This record gives sequence, structure tokens and C-alpha cells, in this order.
Amino acid sequence: MNRFNYAGSAGLYAGYATAERRGPRYRRFETAAEALRFAVEDMRDTQQRGSLLEMDEARFDHNQIRALYDAPEYPLLRRIR
Repeated sequence: MNRFNYAGSAGLYAGYATAERRGPRYRRFETAAEALRFAVEDMRDTQQRGSLLEMDEARFDHNQIRALYDAPEYPLLRRIR
């Protein structure tokens, strides 16, 4: 994967949690790092599976979101689970 800009702004499209489609679907973040943290730490597993991160015309699916969050270059502290 090319060098990722964790400091750039990003949008996050959450996957649907249930058939009822409750909760916000799109959320804008000041930094991609914050969007990644929200996607991995705060979203339910069912929402993560259908999530999509959008940044500068590039799109990242839930597997790529997890890989970017787990990367050694990720700049924020991770929540201990």
C-alpha cells in the first residue's frame, strides 16, 4: 500500500447495523486517523463489515480500514481491549 496520509480529512460511510438501518450513515472527520479509530473502536462489527472510508478520491473497504488502523504508522493511541 502506498504511503497513507493519516492527517488528511476523510469521510466514513458506515455499514448498516440492522435491516432497520438505524443510526447515521455518513460522518466526516477532520483527520483520517480519527475516522479509522471511530470505525475500529466505536462501530459494531456488523457496521464495520460494510463500512467505507473515502479520502481524496480513494476508497478503502473494511479490510483496508483495519489494516490502516493496525499499521505501525498509525499516529493515535489505540484503545486497549
